[in-house]
Amino acid sequence: MTLPVVTAPSLPVPHGFFTRAGGVSTGPYASLNCSLSGGDDRAAVLENRARVALTLGARPENLVGLTQVHGIDVATVTTPWAPGDGPRADAMVTKTPGIALGIVTADCGPILFADAEAGIVGAAHAGWRGAVAGILEATIDAMLALGAERSRIAAVVGPCIRQPSYEVAADLRDAVLAHHAADARFFTPGRPERWMFDLSGYCAARLTQAGVGHVSITPGDTAAEADLFFSHRRRTLSGGGSIGHQISGILCDA
Repeated sequence: MTLPVVTAPSLPVPHGFFTRAGGVSTGPYASLNCSLSGGDDRAAVLENRARVALTLGARPENLVGLTQVHGIDVATVTTPWAPGDGPRADAMVTKTPGIALGIVTADCGPILFADAEAGIVGAAHAGWRGAVAGILEATIDAMLALGAERSRIAAVVGPCIRQPSYEVAADLRDAVLAHHAADARFFTPGRPERWMFDLSGYCAARLTQAGVGHVSITPGDTAAEADLFFSHRRRTLSGGGSIGHQISGILCDA
């Protein structure tokens, strides 16, 4: 089965930023929910993840995920682990052929990386905390440790909450600017004491500053496009409740 998926020409390896369409989950998880921690039926999630793996060209048991915690730890994957048993980390890298790396999001930024010449790929989950703390740079460093070259790495920021949808309080802006005052350019004024934050632009700038060879951003606003994406922000504004997560994946096919 081929699923609806967003891809990037700069990543010359099998990959995809998947939408919420094409799965078997129902209710608030409809339909391609790929998170095992949100209360959805486990069998449905495993079927959804199997569909993703097959679309990427991987065996279902070789699609690995993490227990994501908004930190900066990176897992180097040499063999797959069982679904739901991933380490507490927010990025993965591998040079093992056949392994697919999967990051789940519902507004945070999914970033996929590849040094195709070296056969090394990576995937990161970047909310504002992780991005500020350095998860993207940590992912690059882990790829370099496997033998990648910085100038050959392509990095793509996938669908996430976009600036027109991402209203934040002053304390978040202050935390970002405490790291680098020039990053004020990623905020525009919103309502009184509120700002609109360009998370995807911020992530792309951090990647560019890190010196990777190519950086791009895909289309897609997870908060605004309810038919395509799950969104924590949209769920919160509508009164709460259960929520699914879309997945972004990349296959090491060296």
